[in-house]
Amino acid sequence: MTDRTVAITGAASGMGASLVARLRAQSARVIGIDLAATDVVTDLTTGKGRQRCVDAVAEQSGGRLDGLVTCAGLSGHCGRPGSDVVSVDYFGSVEVLSGLRPLLAQGRSAAVAISSIGAAVHPQLELDVVTACLDGDEEKARALADIAGPPLSYVAAKLALIRWIRLNATTREWIGSGVTLNAVAPGLVDTPMVTEALRTADGRDVVDNFGVPAGRAGAPGEVAALVDFLLGAEARYIVGAVMIIDGGKDAAARPKWRPST
Repeated sequence: MTDRTVAITGAASGMGASLVARLRAQSARVIGIDLAATDVVTDLTTGKGRQRCVDAVAEQSGGRLDGLVTCAGLSGHCGRPGSDVVSVDYFGSVEVLSGLRPLLAQGRSAAVAISSIGAAVHPQLELDVVTACLDGDEEKARALADIAGPPLSYVAAKLALIRWIRLNATTREWIGSGVTLNAVAPGLVDTPMVTEALRTADGRDVVDNFGVPAGRAGAPGEVAALVDFLLGAEARYIVGAVMIIDGGKDAAARPKWRPST
């Protein structure tokens, strides 16, 4: 679909950059958000940075969005504390989604958040940091995340994001206003985040032993294609879904999977 405006966080690299290129090739207007080298330069670690993002996108879009994708995130092996991981991966995504929702609610629009296969594989993971995130208590979530450490904080933040999407997707504010809200949960994908993880011993161990049945890492463009579909007219009946794209990792880990109760 052409003649549409889509805002994308984490637009300068990896899956976000691939999605930007894909949409612009379709003549879509894309407003990229990242720390540098894009349309809106801001840091989603902070509340002020998130508000700056919302304000700038509102101004540059003319007050109307057809799509919103939150790709920005930190890995559990990025060298940053767990507190920063939850601030970007959960609060950065949720506050941008919530802040820009009124711009989406003016038509048949769509929002997609990038979660992680780690959260999808562990849907019953119970950590206090998940609860703190869903309670909207960022100060408490940050403190608990520093205790849990970055790897667990990453999974917790991505799980909390999935739960937030599931809780909100069916509400009057979202699908009731004509806005679909879904999550994509990638597995191992060849992005700068993985390259960053390979610089640490723990990160190398995770990547080397990830065990993808497809025998390779995913390409950012493969994830971008799925997100593009979820943004489009043919995905209007998909609401509150968690779309796994992982080369078979989840199926191998949970061959008898059934929806949790």
